[in-house]
Amino acid sequence: MLTSTLIPMQFAVPDFAPAIPEIFLLIGTGLVLLIDLFLKDSQRFITYVLSQAVLLITAGLVIAGFNDIYLAEAAQVTGKQSITTFSDMFVLDPMAQILKVAVLLITAGVFVYSRPYLFSREMYKGEYFTLGLFAVLGMMIMISAKTMLLIYLGLELLSLAMYALVAFRRDNGRASEAAMKYFVLGAIASGMLLYGMSIIYGVSGSLHIDHIAAYMGNHEVMQNIGLLLGLAFIIVGLGFKLGVVPFQMWIPDVYDGSPTAVTLFLGTAPKIAAFAMIIRLLVEGLGEMVQGWQQILSMLAALSFIIGNIVAIAQTNIKRMFAYSTISHMGFVLLGILAGSELGYAASMFYIITYAIIAAGGFAIIILLSRTGYEADQLNDLKGLSTRHPWYAFMMLLFLFSMAGVPPTVGFYAKLSVIQAVVSADLVWLAVIAVVMSVVGAYYYLRAIKLMYFDQPDEKDGAGKLLEPAKAGLDFNVLISANGLAVIALGILPGTLMALCVMAVKASL
Repeated sequence: MLTSTLIPMQFAVPDFAPAIPEIFLLIGTGLVLLIDLFLKDSQRFITYVLSQAVLLITAGLVIAGFNDIYLAEAAQVTGKQSITTFSDMFVLDPMAQILKVAVLLITAGVFVYSRPYLFSREMYKGEYFTLGLFAVLGMMIMISAKTMLLIYLGLELLSLAMYALVAFRRDNGRASEAAMKYFVLGAIASGMLLYGMSIIYGVSGSLHIDHIAAYMGNHEVMQNIGLLLGLAFIIVGLGFKLGVVPFQMWIPDVYDGSPTAVTLFLGTAPKIAAFAMIIRLLVEGLGEMVQGWQQILSMLAALSFIIGNIVAIAQTNIKRMFAYSTISHMGFVLLGILAGSELGYAASMFYIITYAIIAAGGFAIIILLSRTGYEADQLNDLKGLSTRHPWYAFMMLLFLFSMAGVPPTVGFYAKLSVIQAVVSADLVWLAVIAVVMSVVGAYYYLRAIKLMYFDQPDEKDGAGKLLEPAKAGLDFNVLISANGLAVIALGILPGTLMALCVMAVKASL
């Protein structure tokens, strides 16, 4: 008679503490979605308030969860200020903390800016806020992912939520077309990224970023065709998500076709998550192949400067102009990364955070100028803004100056720090291209400023009075003012934020 003994499975309970913000965000999003089912359209303000509460509490948990003593103990063991959990798939380090707080606070600002637009177009639905919260969860997972599989899962959670948001206005043909383009091209890019990850896994035998880095440290990587092929596919996927040339074809159409409230979201917080994904994959995982990806990123950055700035000059649509502007700005982000130094990584981190703040303010002004049944997405809609509302015109002036890199705005310091890192890496030719194309790009920003301050407004009502910008709530006005003043404050006193970025890079990488 055969007998068998059952051997109990060994299961280690993971440390949930590093992931408490993500766990709370998931539970909070589920509760918001459930509560929204029982609300009438007239009560949708409750969904908005709950969504903001979830974001702000999650940001508080991220900050409160950063225990210096705990991380100091971890640093004695690993040499880095980081904690890993869930079988080392999830990491909490200073870089993840700062980027998560930035994503959460910027998304909270996006929700404030979006309310007038959604309300005036009968789009003030709970789905916008819940999809936004799910997208934020995907971003936070990407930022803390320590394996390629978890990076991909976070990316797909973000992407699926964004596909739905782009098509949020179902009765609009342009929005549907933009969603189709975004979905098809996004699926192709995700497939490329996943294929590259599978090749790296086949060669190294692991999906864990640290294990891949260890494997490459013990082998001749630049002679391995498999690793080079995997790197190429991964860069294709990353280039699409960041929106750099030649993978930028989706950005102008999606920015233009999406509802402005969605374009505002798409052009801000997800860029921070894309930066984190590049750092995790290229710097931490494939750092030994720096000679390979540095050359590729150099060409992508140069092409992004040239094409982004030159094509933006020909645009008459503000959202398309901002789209091509975004392409050139992402080239600056790549500059810091390809410099391959701690100074470069910190400069890119500073750049992407400040760019998200600037872009949020720029799109908010577009929302403010729009009215029911009318999208103020043409450059001519800026005419005479200084006459209609001087304060809003001044805020837009600050945002445009910062995008152009005019001192004393933060955009000048962000570009200067990235260029210094590139020059330190002996890539002077790239720095020269960046400076020249920044001068070229200043033209279309100055053109918009000229329309605001030197042209007369075209539109008048039946009584011959100038049409005023849309009415916005107190929260909108306070936030847009704080946003614009922050652009000046961070430009004059950038030291605190830059010091945080330098500290995060040194402690995490």
